[in-house]
Amino acid sequence: MFKNISRYYWWCQLGGWLSWLVLNTIVYLTLGRVNTDFLIYQLFLITSGFVVTHLLRTMIVHFHWLEYSLDKVIIRSLIAVIVCGVLIALMLGGLNGLLHFDKERTLFDPKRLLGASFLVMVWTMIYFLWHYFQKDQQYKMDRLQLESVVKGLELRTIKSQLNPHFIFNALNSIRALVDENPQRARTAITELSNILRSSMQLEKMETVRLEDELSIVRDYLALELIRFEERLKVQYHIDPETLDLPVPPMMLQTLVENALKHGISKSIRGGVVEIVSRIVGLQHEITIRNTGHLSANVNEDGFGLKSTRQRLELLYRDKASFQIYNGDDQLVETKIRIPL
Repeated sequence: MFKNISRYYWWCQLGGWLSWLVLNTIVYLTLGRVNTDFLIYQLFLITSGFVVTHLLRTMIVHFHWLEYSLDKVIIRSLIAVIVCGVLIALMLGGLNGLLHFDKERTLFDPKRLLGASFLVMVWTMIYFLWHYFQKDQQYKMDRLQLESVVKGLELRTIKSQLNPHFIFNALNSIRALVDENPQRARTAITELSNILRSSMQLEKMETVRLEDELSIVRDYLALELIRFEERLKVQYHIDPETLDLPVPPMMLQTLVENALKHGISKSIRGGVVEIVSRIVGLQHEITIRNTGHLSANVNEDGFGLKSTRQRLELLYRDKASFQIYNGDDQLVETKIRIPL
């Protein structure tokens, strides 16, 4: 019975009743009414209060009152407060009858009953408020843990789709080179191997350093340069202070791939892909500019755009933003802002 009770409960029980004894003693000292009888009476009061409230706690736990609705708890608590108040008042009245502290008071004195009931009511309110607070905190912790698990599962699901999607596109590019230029095809396979090795090392992480992400992007663009040759020009404008900032893995590579697929590859003359990373206020801003034009019926649910929005939402909620729009007639801008 006693082994399963938290030591914090015992400390609170003992500390609470002793605090009442000290407070009462200080008040009566100022009135000059502290004597041996007073101390015996007060010690018996806190002892009986300690025992009765512990029995009340045992009943609360045994009958699972903390699981009831608020209205049922209030009704049961009021009845329990009255019963406990009567028990303490009767014990104090019996002590008074034996030691004759106050001859004017009877065994069952209304004032004694009100005082005892008040103490039990305060104890009951503190007990329930403390446990409701603990339940609320535990609920919040469980909810955060659940959200974390769900977020992790969703991120893993998205990332599990990234590599197959990328490999499919990369293999198509290599296939086009096999007959045309076998030597270039072998070089492309080496580049693809480097990308896959890097991506496999990063796929278990929620975020990676921008510098690591850029390493994959450079390998990917080196692979694509074999296919596009002079039609593709790449420009980097990277603020060194942003290299250590976290970004979702494979996000930048997916967006660059999207720029090549829907922008550069559709232009006979090819074009430019520009990658900009800088700090703007309290945000890390990444911009990808590519030659092309964003049509009005662009597929907003396409894999590249959809996966980017999902991961930013899961990792940063509404603190991050994602935009894709026409910079001018010949330029498409994709802009991501991530909180620092």
